[in-house]
Amino acid sequence: MNSLEVCYSPALFNFYKNKDAIVVVVDVLRATSSICTAFANGVSSIIPVESKEEALSYKNKDFVIAAERDGLILDFADLGNSPYNFSEELVRGKNVVYSTTNGTKTIQTAASESKAVVIGAFSNITALTEWLITQNTPVVILCAGWKNRYNIEDTVFAGALSERLLTTELYKSICDSTSAAVDMWNNHKSNLRKLIDTCAQRERLRKNKLDDCIDYCLTNDTCPVVPLFNGTALINLSST
Repeated sequence: MNSLEVCYSPALFNFYKNKDAIVVVVDVLRATSSICTAFANGVSSIIPVESKEEALSYKNKDFVIAAERDGLILDFADLGNSPYNFSEELVRGKNVVYSTTNGTKTIQTAASESKAVVIGAFSNITALTEWLITQNTPVVILCAGWKNRYNIEDTVFAGALSERLLTTELYKSICDSTSAAVDMWNNHKSNLRKLIDTCAQRERLRKNKLDDCIDYCLTNDTCPVVPLFNGTALINLSST
């Protein structure tokens, strides 16, 4: 059986490094939900960058720039961080440079210390689960959190994905964090929105009038894609 672990913050990732594992990066509100939406709408690739300066360096180089900090679009960016920004009209056939407060940094954190890095969200949970099963390797679910702190929304998704993987009997939990995430999911899956309404990120989005996408971000299987980081850019495995 393959090991299955949940890491609640990039700051803890040193304890979970495994060169043989696939890392699933999760930032439900909103980066990984937006990435899945972009690929469902035909984006060619997404280049995740850590800094504002690096994102700005792509300006005027025939890239679409999507960048935010603390939820707010940066002044030089074309798009923000809502899934609704990544419409087919705006992204189909485009190459997007993407920089966010938490999610894109987390992709870079995981990239050099794993077998592969893929993107997870409720919007692609079934496609992702099916792909992971075919890989038959250890899995680490890495929550982006908030500025290296724990968050609820990524944890409950980690529990939902873990439950699906554990029921295949190809995986076994080797850490209490996985069991805790599954318990959170099972305790709240019947009214997930009620749980999310208690999250700090929910309040941040509401304060900035960016909370219109929450129900969308909590909906399963709107985007049957598996975004993979190839070391430079995210690509859609379901179209390769």
